[in-house]
Formats: sequence, structure tokens, C-alpha cells
Amino acid sequence: MSKLTHNAKLLTVGGVISILSACSMTNNTAEPVQSTTSRYDLTQMLKQVQMNSAEPLENSAQFSPNKHHKTLVNYVEQMALDLVDTMQTELDTSIAVTSFVDLDATLNNSNQLGNQLSESFIHQLQKFGYGIVDFKTTDHIAMNARGDFVFSRDIEQLANQRIASHVLSGTLIYRSNGVEVNARIIDITSKRVVASSNKILPYYVLNNADIHLQRASIN
Repeated sequence: MSKLTHNAKLLTVGGVISILSACSMTNNTAEPVQSTTSRYDLTQMLKQVQMNSAEPLENSAQFSPNKHHKTLVNYVEQMALDLVDTMQTELDTSIAVTSFVDLDATLNNSNQLGNQLSESFIHQLQKFGYGIVDFKTTDHIAMNARGDFVFSRDIEQLANQRIASHVLSGTLIYRSNGVEVNARIIDITSKRVVASSNKILPYYVLNNADIHLQRASIN
């Protein structure tokens, strides 16, 4: 009986040792797998972060948001505020607004954007209380089958006396990210600039407004 009990104790101790050895082996073999998996996931995450951070840099020059609420009128309004803030003349001046031109050798080339800017500035400055002169208005109304007309670019039909003390105009420079607009109000007599503003109109804003540009070279 004593011998049987002794054998049973030996079996129990041996079984415990075997179980502990198996656990130790399991832990030793499992750790490298977990470590390898952890290293693999971290490497993939770092690569993904690097790819995501590189994408905006590559496409920054051609940035075009899917949704935006900016319009050409918003930019003209901001420029009109700049002109009013920097104005160095009295409020009762009479201002004529002309087409904005490409900054080239002739300063005689305009386009849809140049004419649209002049039309928008007429409204914005008049809204701020400045006297705006529309020199394209004739002294009579012409009527024919196509309609009734009061505007003209025929100099013989326009007033032959000076009707404005100042003129608002500016230049267009075509950049890689938009059109740079330089606007100023000039005293016609002294040629002194009494107000100025500068803004870049992004191409996505112009495209949204269906403005078609006959672009010169990009500087």
C-alpha cells in the first residue's frame, strides 16, 4: 500500500512538470509570432501614413475642391472693400470703370474675365456710395428690330467732354493656381493712384462661373 502511494505521488509530480514544460514551450514559440505580426502591422501603417501625407503635396498646384461656396462676386466684393479702405480721395468723386487687361506688351488685350470684372466693380463701388460714371452711355436711345439700345463703343456717339475725375482699371496675370488681379483707382489729371487692391482668383472659381480665358503665358 505504501509503495502504491509513493508511485502515485511520483506520477502526480511528473504530470505537473510535464504540463509546466508544455506551457513554457507554448509561450516560447508563440512570442515570436506575436512580435512578427506586430512589426508587420506597424510597417504597413507607417507606409500608409507616408502615402497619405504625400498626396496633397503632389496635387497642390492643381487643387480643386469638390464643393465650395466662393463666387466671382465674392472676390470682387473683397477687392472693392480693399479699394474703399485704401481710398485717398473724397466720396463725391466720379469714377469711370474700364476693362481689365492682360499684363503684356500692349496693355490692350482683354477677355471675358476683364469685362466681367469691370461690370461687377460698377455695382460694388456704387453700393459703397461712390459716384460711378458709365461712359458707354450715349445721348440717345437707338431702336431697331433687335431691341432698344443706349450703350455704345463708337467714340463718335459718346460724350466728347470729360465726365469722370477718376478711373478704375487693372491688369490680369495668369498664374499656375489662378489669375492674379491688380486693381487701382487713378486720378485722371495727376495720374496718381488713390486706391489699390490685389487678389488671386482661383481657376475653380472661374470655371464655376463659366469664365472662358484666352490665356497668355503662365508666369
